[in-house]
Parts: sequence; C-alpha cells; structure tokens
Amino acid sequence: MGSRTLRKRLHHGDVYGKKNEHLETSGSDDLNEPLLGNYYSDTHAEESSLEETCDDERRKEQLHWTLLFSQLIAQWARWLANIVLGSGSLIGRLLTFPSTTQNGQSTKLVAPPLSPLQEARLRKLRQRLEVPFDGSRVEHQDALLQLWRLAYPDKELPPLKSELWKQMGWQGSDPSTDFRGGGFISLENLIFFAQQYPESFQRLLHKQDGTRAEWEYPFAVAGINISFVLAQMLDLQSAEPTSLAGIRFLELLQEDEMAFDNLYCVAFQMMDAQWLAKRASYMEFNDVLKSTRSQLERELALEDVSSVKDLPAYNMLRR
Repeated sequence: MGSRTLRKRLHHGDVYGKKNEHLETSGSDDLNEPLLGNYYSDTHAEESSLEETCDDERRKEQLHWTLLFSQLIAQWARWLANIVLGSGSLIGRLLTFPSTTQNGQSTKLVAPPLSPLQEARLRKLRQRLEVPFDGSRVEHQDALLQLWRLAYPDKELPPLKSELWKQMGWQGSDPSTDFRGGGFISLENLIFFAQQYPESFQRLLHKQDGTRAEWEYPFAVAGINISFVLAQMLDLQSAEPTSLAGIRFLELLQEDEMAFDNLYCVAFQMMDAQWLAKRASYMEFNDVLKSTRSQLERELALEDVSSVKDLPAYNMLRR
C-alpha cells in the first residue's frame, strides 16, 4: 500500500456571511479527483451510472466533513476573539471579530469589561439620555433661556414662545416642539458647546465660515439631530455597545466624564465643514449628517485616539 499524502485545497465559499478558506484532505497522491463543486470532464460523464452514484456519495461526504471543519474554525475564531477582546489590549480594541448568527448577516463586537469608573459614567450618561424635554418644567425653561443668553448676550430675553427663537434656528415660535427624540440632553449639548467653545459656537450660529447656501440648515434643530445621531452611533441605548465606535467611546469615557458633550462639539463642527465641502443646501442636510457620522466613525477607529482631543477634527474647534 502506497503512502498517503495530505493534500491542501483552497476553497472559497460564503461561510457565515463572508469569504472563508478551509482545508480538504485527500488520500491519493494524484490529482484525478476534482475540486469540490467542479464539474466532471466529458470523460467522467461517459462513465457508468453506478460510478456516478458512488462519486456523488463521495462528494456529499466531502461536503459534510468540509462544513464541519469550517464550523470548527469559526468556533475557534470566536473563542480567540473573546480572549483577545477581554484582555483590554490594543489588539483587542482595534481588531474586529465577527459574531455570526444563523443567517450569517450580523457582525458585532464584544466590548471589554468596564472599569467601575466607566460603568458609573456610562450609567449617568444613559440617565441623561432618558430625560425628555418638558416645556412645563421650570429647570427646562431656565435652560432654554440660558442658551439664549449664551447665543445673544447683548439681546433681551424673549418669551418662551416668540418668533425671535427662529433666529437661532428653531422651526417655530415654540422651541419645545422641536426636541422630539433629542431629549433634554440635546439642549444640554448646545449649552455645553456655547460655554466651552464659544468662538466655534458663534461662528456656526451666525454661519460665518465659508460660502454659505441660500437655504441654510437651522442651527438649533441641526444640533438636536446631532445629539440623536451621536447616541445612535455609539450604541448608548443598548445594554452594551456592539459597534467599534461605541466600544472606542467607552475608552474616551474613561478619560473624560464629558466625552459625549465634547464629541458632540466635534461632530457639530465636522458637520458644518462637510456642509461647506459639499456645497449643500437645506434638502441635503440628511446626506451631510450621514457623511459626518461616517467620518466620525473613521476617526474614532484610529489607533492613537485615547481622548476626544486626539481626534483630528478636534483641531477645528475654537475656544
């Protein structure tokens, strides 16, 4: 009996939603046996039906063992991902390991364990996100008037319902009707922006940078939309983040309790830069918002980012 040689064959198949490679073994030294999925040659087609039946059975057996082998590799990959991601190492933070489902469609990441400080800050941030804006609450009314004083320090305070609010970019005379899904945190974000980066805030409010469109985006309403998109992008409503941006944000939260608010300011400045670069107009605001989200996700994925100030777009902010 001749010696049996292990022969490698490279197959590309759609396994768990992505292209994978696996090894198949053969007990013969020659290459008469076709690769899995290939058609027989004309000479093989002329063989007897009994031989074809046997060949079919062999192919089915090969397919069965190939599938089992691929599943085993996937299990090893998930096991390795849990070890690496759980270690909190740089590799664990940056590499994407897919967690597959039966239909092979979803791709999720596993967040590393949080420190007590991260857990406390994340819990506080989620509590802020759950507060809706309530125009009947005095503290919410006061916050709205505070935003006016920061935006227009030389102007008198208007009533809570006034056409003057449209100057700031509210859609109507009653700003409370514009918050919707943004919640009270979106008003806090605008106030934080005005307090921490007053020059950038004023330049965006008054549209002082670049060549502006005839039909500009409304400043205040744009700010509410940015808060909403940012919370979605970072998976803050989920039990734990499963996106790379969300996991990297938890690292920023370790360094800065106000990471969400600072990231909001970066996103607002980035959105305006995208608006100018695209020469956009009002009807293209959603497209600009999507581009802003994509750029922010790319910057959050950079290896050397450990705080909001490390983001390249942070340099656009002016105090």
